[in-house]
Amino acid sequence: MANPILRQKLSSGEFIVIPGVQDMIATIMTTKVGFDIVYGSGYWLTASNLGLPDAGIATYTQMVDRMRTITRTTSAALIADADTGYGGLLNVHHTVRGYEEAGVTAIQLEDQEFPKKCGHTPNKRCVPIEDMVDKIKVACDARQDKENFLIIARTDARASLGVDDAMRRMEAYAKAGADILFFEAPQSEEEMRRVCEAFDLPMIANMADGGKTPILPAHVLKEIGFSLAIFPAMTSLVAAAAMEKALRHLKETGTSLSPDIPMADFREFCELIGFGDVWDFEKRWAR
Repeated sequence: MANPILRQKLSSGEFIVIPGVQDMIATIMTTKVGFDIVYGSGYWLTASNLGLPDAGIATYTQMVDRMRTITRTTSAALIADADTGYGGLLNVHHTVRGYEEAGVTAIQLEDQEFPKKCGHTPNKRCVPIEDMVDKIKVACDARQDKENFLIIARTDARASLGVDDAMRRMEAYAKAGADILFFEAPQSEEEMRRVCEAFDLPMIANMADGGKTPILPAHVLKEIGFSLAIFPAMTSLVAAAAMEKALRHLKETGTSLSPDIPMADFREFCELIGFGDVWDFEKRWAR
């Protein structure tokens, strides 16, 4: 079932900061820190699981399985990237039902042609507005929990068609029933303000480190008019940099030990991953 916390926070007007998770270690660490909503990024889940680019290569089956594993790993609400819905209208219906059954709280659909591409990479192409409107209507109809399972409509039109076309698309997607609007890859704070001022629905800001959009702090994003912000790349890029640093040290010195390389406590991590329950079980049942 969808977690009601996202709907509740949006209704209360609380600005929501949401980290992206690329694997279950990142998911566990967000729980430890205390985040109650996380974002399942298509780019980073594909990279971590398959070692492949976010270019429409991952299938529905692969992605829904990863999302189900995230919801099993954490009690936090999950906003899940579902690309284009993995096909036509019947595929969108199936995707929404599958993601909701997997425990997802909000599903993100985008208006790119298939195969899609990462929103901050070149050569994206969008489907006609009417096609995406139908996808949004199908998604809204397919969900079982009409109150708490939310539909996020993303447009990638800014890159190839311009801001005006992207805004026309968001207006159409709002009328089609989307709960949250996602203007992908604005290139300035001015664009961000213009878009937020035009719509009453909650707006999501994509703070993709290394992408085309300026990275702004939460209080500025709230003042601009956004309701929530995802940080999809942060944990992945930080982890990659930390691993590279540690690996270079190991290669150069032949040891993992260094005062300059922070390392999680192994015993604590065993507890976080659930070994405490395993040990308790063994105490009760082992011969």
